[in-house]
Amino acid sequence: MRNEIVPIWAAAMLGSLVPIAVILICQIRIRSFWDVNNAVIGLLYSLITAAVFQVFLKWLIGGLRPHFLTVCQPSIPAETLQETGNGLRQIMYDRTICTGDQNEIDDSLESFPSGHSTAAFAGFVFLYLYLNAKLKVWSNYHPAMWKLIATYAPILGATLIAGALTIDEYHNWYDCLAGAIIGTVMAFSSYRMVYASIWDWRINHIPLNRAVPFTAGQAELEHAVFTRKVGWGVAGTHLAGEKNAVGYGNHGGIGEGPVAHNGFGHGHTSSPSRKPVGNNGHHVRTGSDNIV
Repeated sequence: MRNEIVPIWAAAMLGSLVPIAVILICQIRIRSFWDVNNAVIGLLYSLITAAVFQVFLKWLIGGLRPHFLTVCQPSIPAETLQETGNGLRQIMYDRTICTGDQNEIDDSLESFPSGHSTAAFAGFVFLYLYLNAKLKVWSNYHPAMWKLIATYAPILGATLIAGALTIDEYHNWYDCLAGAIIGTVMAFSSYRMVYASIWDWRINHIPLNRAVPFTAGQAELEHAVFTRKVGWGVAGTHLAGEKNAVGYGNHGGIGEGPVAHNGFGHGHTSSPSRKPVGNNGHHVRTGSDNIV
């Protein structure tokens, strides 16, 4: 039996510490405590819920790992006129014929789904969504290719971790696929819990507030992005000159036509202000600015 290429503890560490490190590095430009707060909490939401989900499936469904027979080391009675097993022709046996280590046998019966894949995709898909929002890869301008590579690098890492499990014979391919699906679903769900959108490039970088509902007329941290292209990350310059772009109406909804002139940050709330730290301008918009 081969040793694990990536142990489960290493997969969990990579799926958590690498995204946290990238989030902290992004704060060189973003400089927002609330962005770090929401990103790390969302990442933990993703990892914890995915782990709980896959553990229940392992207990209730499980299945044989590819190396089960190596771990089991079965001792089958010599063939006689009458087989001694169960089922059709008495050729099926249970774990009582195993002579290997009981702990390894228990582990070899819990193949589905892959915990490595679940942890890797829960962490790295969340990072993928975070990078897309902060780099504005799919937004209102043509980004540099390095941003596309940086955005998909976490997906490559998660896929390599999952693929390694089929090489060291700890999981079947469908175990890895199931873990990837679970991790991806939890990552998408968790990201949407802490940020205003997943794919809407105008607002998918804005952290949500626990105490105050998100509305277009009272959005905070609209400049909490890493990129500095076409006015992103600089107060009052987003889409400057696009007076008739698709934007937000006076009632907080999204519509077409002239953008509302009610600005950001003028709502009355009981929560503390969440301005980005630094000298890149205030988060309050003037009346003629577009909201994106």
